Amino acid sequence: MVMRRRRWVTAAAAVGFVCGMTVLTGCAGDGAAADGSGADPGDAVRRSADALIRAGSSRVSTSMEMASGGTRVAITGTGGFDYGKGSGELRVTLPKDAAGSQEHLPVTELLTPGALYMKDRGAGVPADKWVRVDTTRLSDGNLVTGGATDPLAAAELLRGAQTVELVGEEVFHGVKVRHFRGVTDIARAARARGASPATRRPLEAAAKGFSVTRVPFDVYLDAQGRPRKVSQRFTFSGTTDGGPNGSSTAPQAASSAPGGPGGRSAGPSDVTVSSTTVFDAFGTPVNVVLPKSADIYNGKIVTAPPE
Repeated sequence: MVMRRRRWVTAAAAVGFVCGMTVLTGCAGDGAAADGSGADPGDAVRRSADALIRAGSSRVSTSMEMASGGTRVAITGTGGFDYGKGSGELRVTLPKDAAGSQEHLPVTELLTPGALYMKDRGAGVPADKWVRVDTTRLSDGNLVTGGATDPLAAAELLRGAQTVELVGEEVFHGVKVRHFRGVTDIARAARARGASPATRRPLEAAAKGFSVTRVPFDVYLDAQGRPRKVSQRFTFSGTTDGGPNGSSTAPQAASSAPGGPGGRSAGPSDVTVSSTTVFDAFGTPVNVVLPKSADIYNGKIVTAPPE
C-alpha cells in the first residue's frame, strides 16, 4: 500500500489534473529558413510555429515522462490538432499502478484557446461529466498540466529560442529532417512578434508562474520548416505539501546551459519532466465538439487517493 500510494503521488506531481487543481496542408517556407542553406539556425526554429500554422492541422502523438527519486512515470496521448483554430483533441493514457495493473481510464482532453476540458478524469467526477480548466490561470500555462503539452504551445514556445545549434540531418518516420538543439525562454516566446493569440495568454501566465523560464529543447524540422518532433525539458520543485494536491511552489523550467538568467541546475529534490510531441499527417481534418454547459461538472473534486 505504501508503494502504491507513493507512486500515485509521484504521478500526481507530473500530471496537473491530479496535482494542485480544485476541480487538458503545409506551404513551403521561402528563403534560407526553409532549405537551411546559410540560415541562422535560431531563425529557422523561431519561424517553425508559423510553418505549423500554415500546415492547418495534423495528427499528433505526445509523451510525458517524469523522473523523481529513481521513479519514472510515463504518460502518452494521441489525437489531432487544428492550428488555425488553436483547438484539438487528445486521448491521454495515465500510468499503471505499482502492481502493473491499469489504475486509471484514459482521459479525453479537448484543448481550446484559453480552456482545457477533460472527461473520465476520475477523482470524484461523474463518468459522464467534463471538467473545465481555465489555462490562462494555470501557473504553467498548460505546458504540463494536462499530462501533455498543448501541441501549438510546444511550437509557439520555440519563438523564444536562443543559443540554437544545428545538430545535423536525419530521417524521421521516413521524412528527411534537420535536428536543432537549444534553449528557449517562455517569457521571450510570450512577447514574440507573431505569437498565436490562442497561446499568448497561457504563455504569459507560464512566464509569471515559472521561477526559471529557460527550457532546453530538441526540434526536428522538415523541408517546409514544420516541426515533426519537439522535445522540451522542464524541472519542478520536488517539495510537496504532504499530499497528492502536490507542490505549492510554482513550477520551474530548468536550463541545461550553465550560468546566465535561468541557468539553475536541477537540485536533488527536483522532478524532471520531459515532454515530446510528434506531428504527422498534415492536413488531416480535426473537428472538436465542446461539451454543453450542462455536461460540465461544477462539484467538489476528490484529490486524495483511497486509503
